[in-house]
Amino acid sequence: MYEMGAAEIRLLSMTATRIGMPQGRVRVADRTGTVLVDGEEAMPSHDDAIQRLLGHLGAEDAALRPDVIGHRVVHGGGRYWAPEAITASLLQSLESFIPIDPEHMPHAVSGIRAAAMAYPGVPQVACFDTGFHRTLPPVARRYALPRHLSDAGVERFGFHGLSYESVMQELRLQEGARADGRVIVAHLGNGASMAAVLEGRSVETTMGFSPAGGLVMGTRTGDLDPGVLLHLARELPMNSKELTALVSRQSGMLGVSGTTGDMGDLLAAEARDTLAAEAVELFCYRAKQYLGSCVAILGGLDILVFTAGIGEQAAPVRERITSGLEFLGISLDAERNQRHAPVISTDKSPVTVRVIATNEELMVARHSRRFAL
Repeated sequence: MYEMGAAEIRLLSMTATRIGMPQGRVRVADRTGTVLVDGEEAMPSHDDAIQRLLGHLGAEDAALRPDVIGHRVVHGGGRYWAPEAITASLLQSLESFIPIDPEHMPHAVSGIRAAAMAYPGVPQVACFDTGFHRTLPPVARRYALPRHLSDAGVERFGFHGLSYESVMQELRLQEGARADGRVIVAHLGNGASMAAVLEGRSVETTMGFSPAGGLVMGTRTGDLDPGVLLHLARELPMNSKELTALVSRQSGMLGVSGTTGDMGDLLAAEARDTLAAEAVELFCYRAKQYLGSCVAILGGLDILVFTAGIGEQAAPVRERITSGLEFLGISLDAERNQRHAPVISTDKSPVTVRVIATNEELMVARHSRRFAL
């Protein structure tokens, strides 16, 4: 909940975690960061979590009734790029995207419907995570598939756009005109991707048709030889539902380690757990691989930005990804990196390496305020 005036003030923050797991947790904090609620609440589904959060919001001061409600919508399906007021027609379109992204879109639609029930008449806005990548050149969008499939919308979209937009706005404040140079932003969290940004425009990104592609992630495979899925479908056999669960919820660092997809837990365990160490090593190896490919697309590099949970908080991961890349002009200062300084490169490093906190929620608020009645 934001108050968007001359200043952008976060009035209330609510999170629901461990949805569908034992000991679900709800946390509510006010504008000062004072925790108002922090306790276990059973939430078997995302619908339950939404209702819990709306219940807590309704219990707060009536002055906090929203003037407009913004939603981060992961997929625009190649039809929607800019933030848009949610109408019955748009909602119907979003529902049609569920087969494209069954991991995210059902929850987005549920959130929109629940908010409409709780606050009838309040405008709602869809802010699309694919929007930042609308500038990808045609060659970066295309898969080597028959033309009729491309014409039917099977192409690379890219995601985490609200995060990239947030980081680029902050980077312009810090770097001025240099932010319009050759920039790579590494959004490293449970979901992870990179974007190559030239003159402020996305020209390449690691995620493609779905958020499961690209880098190794907490529970997602990242890029995978399609022959693997064909083999599993043919030989085990696994159906589409089982393959979806495998690719999105059972793989990544969780699958490699056999215990967890949480980078903090893996780093803490790697000294005694070889599988945890392998998961961290694979995450960093693939990130370095894609970093190099983004530099090649840009024709060099001026600024590298780490953001999101792992990117902002895991100094060992930043060090391992950039280690040995001095030939690209990347040189980290170990002490700055360890304390998560805003600039973690050495003074002599040709490439400036920064750590910038992303703020997708604030980006949604900035876009949505234009639609308030």
